Amino acid sequence: MNLAGKDKKHIIHPWSNLGSDAESMIIESGKGVHVFDSEGNKFLDSISGMWCVNLGYGNEEMAQAIADQCVKLAYYTPFGAMTSPPSIQLATELSALTPGDLNCFQFTNSGSTAVESAIRFVHYYFNCLGQPEKKHIIYRENAYHGSTYLAASLNGKRCDRSYFDYVTDIVHATSDPNPFKRPQGMSIEDFCDLRVNELRDKILEIGPDKVACFIAEPIMGSGGVIVPPPGYHKKTLDVCREYDVLYISDEVVTAFGRLGHYFASEEVFGIVPDIITVAKGISSGYQPLGAAIFSQKLVDRISGDSASENSYYTNGFTYSGHPVTCAAALKYLEIMKRDKLTDHVLEVGPYFMERLKTLKELSVVGDVRGHCLMACVECVVSDNEDENIAVAQRVDEFCQEKGLIVRPYENLCILSPPLIIEKKHADQIVDILRDSIASTMDEMGYS
Repeated sequence: MNLAGKDKKHIIHPWSNLGSDAESMIIESGKGVHVFDSEGNKFLDSISGMWCVNLGYGNEEMAQAIADQCVKLAYYTPFGAMTSPPSIQLATELSALTPGDLNCFQFTNSGSTAVESAIRFVHYYFNCLGQPEKKHIIYRENAYHGSTYLAASLNGKRCDRSYFDYVTDIVHATSDPNPFKRPQGMSIEDFCDLRVNELRDKILEIGPDKVACFIAEPIMGSGGVIVPPPGYHKKTLDVCREYDVLYISDEVVTAFGRLGHYFASEEVFGIVPDIITVAKGISSGYQPLGAAIFSQKLVDRISGDSASENSYYTNGFTYSGHPVTCAAALKYLEIMKRDKLTDHVLEVGPYFMERLKTLKELSVVGDVRGHCLMACVECVVSDNEDENIAVAQRVDEFCQEKGLIVRPYENLCILSPPLIIEKKHADQIVDILRDSIASTMDEMGYS
């Protein structure tokens, strides 16, 4: 049995169709912005694996830092009063980069566990303050926040809702802030106010004494790279402050350079949330690592002299603050600073977006949106959404034939290339995508 056959027999893949007989594409190696499959085919990876391989593949400095830490200390328990130097150093360095007073870290294994930990902290926090009724969580349609039980219950993408069970009693969805889908004739400003008022109405409907937090991606990622109207995040934060609702900014995708800054909440959107969740780019995908980052003000209210009796914080993971993963993150931060990676993103990102927007010349391209190296091309072949669903998958297949990997979701072609791409790579991505969309149009009879 070949590798593909063994994979099919033994591995259950995330977000895979268990009824499909299709074999997996086996990615065997990578270098720079390219990956190679088991048959030797070369692809420009325009999705960074999964939003995360910011430095590209085969970075020897990253590999050496990981190897050195493995030899020095591969692991030790983080529970109770135990720790290791890399986690302390990483938290210290990150605290100099985070907005406001967000300088308390709980390290996790992934973005899902970072979100799960953030929500559990919020519940713990209000319980400690004697407000046990504040349990309810507000999220948004087309959001993605993870695949653990509670985090998955906050996902607003319709394709993520399947035969699994979800928390239903304390989670509530509001509409996503996608300007492309606003009512015809409505201004961007009025649309922004519509969505902000919807959040306010939802809090009042549930009861401010029961709503614990609002969670939002600065730019909604896998749900379609939805960039909110100007001022949206500031206004939603103001609503949360008014009703004592904590604001969680899910920066699993947007942090560590993708939008040209270490963190996007303050630098791009002008807000200082109560909690930030991160993962993916924190280690450039070279090791699995996430974190929930809390405001010092929140932590001070429930710790030290303010701590409740027997206030044990019984949440965490065997691999929280793993010394090897933290060493990888430290090396990535060192390379980011030395190579001025955020400056590079701020130079090549606008060029990438400018080139992508030329695709609107194609009749089926309804919208091109994004910011820096986070983008989406939305194809609209029909007013019937069901007829649009298969478009991006077919575009991706044509792209792969031409040596490019994009991320298809229904009628959306989602792009998040490594942060090291050059303008020539941006040109290549757009040229192949243009040809592939045109081929899809021809095949579907829309040319």
